[in-house]
Amino acid sequence: MAQWTSAVGAAQLARLLSSQQDRPAGPGTRRPPAYRALADGIRLLVFEGRVPVAARLPAERELALALSVSRTTVAAAYEALRSEGFLESRRGAGSWTAVPAGNPLPARGLEPLPPEALGSVIDLGCAALPAPEPWLTRAVQGALEELPPYAHTHGDYPAGLPALRAMIADRYTARGIPTMPEQIMVTTGAMGAMDAICHLFGGRGERIAVESPSYANILQLMREAGARLVPVAMAEGLTGWDLDRWRQVLREAAPRIAYVVADFHNPTGALADEDQRRRLVDAARSAGTVLVADETMTELWLEPDVEMPPPVCAFDPAGSTVVTVGSASKAFWAGMRIGWVRASPEAIRSLVAARAYADLGTPVLEQLAVNWLFGTDGWEQAVQVRRAQARENRDALVAAVRRELPGWEFEVPRGGLTLWVRAGGLSGSRLAEAGERVGVRVPSGPRFGVDGAFEGYVRLPFTVGGAVAEEAAVRLAAAARVVESGGTTGVEVSRAFVA
Repeated sequence: MAQWTSAVGAAQLARLLSSQQDRPAGPGTRRPPAYRALADGIRLLVFEGRVPVAARLPAERELALALSVSRTTVAAAYEALRSEGFLESRRGAGSWTAVPAGNPLPARGLEPLPPEALGSVIDLGCAALPAPEPWLTRAVQGALEELPPYAHTHGDYPAGLPALRAMIADRYTARGIPTMPEQIMVTTGAMGAMDAICHLFGGRGERIAVESPSYANILQLMREAGARLVPVAMAEGLTGWDLDRWRQVLREAAPRIAYVVADFHNPTGALADEDQRRRLVDAARSAGTVLVADETMTELWLEPDVEMPPPVCAFDPAGSTVVTVGSASKAFWAGMRIGWVRASPEAIRSLVAARAYADLGTPVLEQLAVNWLFGTDGWEQAVQVRRAQARENRDALVAAVRRELPGWEFEVPRGGLTLWVRAGGLSGSRLAEAGERVGVRVPSGPRFGVDGAFEGYVRLPFTVGGAVAEEAAVRLAAAARVVESGGTTGVEVSRAFVA
């Protein structure tokens, strides 16, 4: 019986391998043999989760043809992977990827580090901050006071608590976009909102246009929903969206959905201006594409002189083209797991109807807590705390990276929670692997792209500050030295930094 659960074609594997960039060898540095380089490349893809564990690899002859190498090279690479525990084979069943016993399974998204590991590893994988106290405690206490009437009901509210839907609608109206409660559905975080939207509007095999780069967890959600992702390149730095390119892609590819993060884009930090938003909505309307605008970062401007443009949905107030996703996770606390969708009443009814076959609804207590925050000055005060914390962390991290890694390039965003860094010609995948050894967890650029793009990048979130940010940069510099040397001195480095 075959042990593999999926398959990777020769052409696909060749594309993924070709995206990996090696730093040019310095004087006296010997390049590894071709088979070793191939084995290392496949191992990195498994480590990154871009080739799943238990995925059947192409036959030796097929991969050799796709890579224009000898079959002997592929056979030697496969044998090396088998000896290291990254490949298993059976006659008649082929070869499939594995991980050595005792190694953690690779993450395919950006899952938070387990709390028990936080003492020895600096986690730069998850762009989320601790709860802003005392506002979390006060919100939960306020929710408990409002809970008794709801406890006498069945507790399932597929569209969300009426009070919270009305509160969210009023907040959009106050921003200049008249909104009815019937245009709101409360979800289990922004991920729950995106999952519902993808299943309603997308469906297996449908095209979805996405920024390139884009938020890794949403890209993975779309892949697992069976979507065909159509990347649209972002402009360099913080200039953001190339609207001519967007219009061309929407016209020629005719995607069912387009997903954008116009407010402090994750991972680049770019902020779309008013003209870009208007033109993007016009292009989506002309193409018949549903434009999903992710607003999870919209309240996280970090400079007092930042002027926020109108929301994307301001250019489609009825919600016939634009579907907006909001969340309390980034501006308040990820553990709250409250998100929402703003769309036309017809779209909301369809989303709510489909929810009966998913999670039925969002926890009542957390909805009441967010409703308490919105109904008092708690939300604004908590967000002010969050902005100050993120700004301090950003400035500390930027200073530390510039000091320890002067060859790394980035622009400092004026909001959001992430820094998008070109890693001085090094492979982001190799940096991520070396970082695990030296005690810093960092996601590589390819997680935020399609088919292996952005190998030369890493994303650094503003989740640590002060001495921890300085230590994170020191560990990143240690990881960079390991990658530059081509060595595997992880045990010695790990002892120096983690013990």
